[in-house]
Amino acid sequence: MKCVEGHKSMWYLYILECGDKSLYTGIAKNTDQRVKAHNSGQGSAYTRSHLPVKCVHKEKHQTYSKALKREAQIKSWSREKKLALINRDFPSLKRLSKPHD
Repeated sequence: MKCVEGHKSMWYLYILECGDKSLYTGIAKNTDQRVKAHNSGQGSAYTRSHLPVKCVHKEKHQTYSKALKREAQIKSWSREKKLALINRDFPSLKRLSKPHD
């Protein structure tokens, strides 16, 4: 998935798949530029040691605060739940969102 965005005043939540298949979640105003920074070693410390990365999911948010809250929410999710979001597997996403006994 190419992370192209339109309106530059928006913030974007993005999920990267790293070279070792791990997932990294972040926010940026320009995801294309941020992914390039990650791949050039100028991103986070985590992605520097898990290159290359590719964008597999993104969401548009109207404010930095909303994007940051969504980032925190997704970072707390299991890998399985993140993959359900990435794959747009809404039945699994719903199932994984239910409280477990």
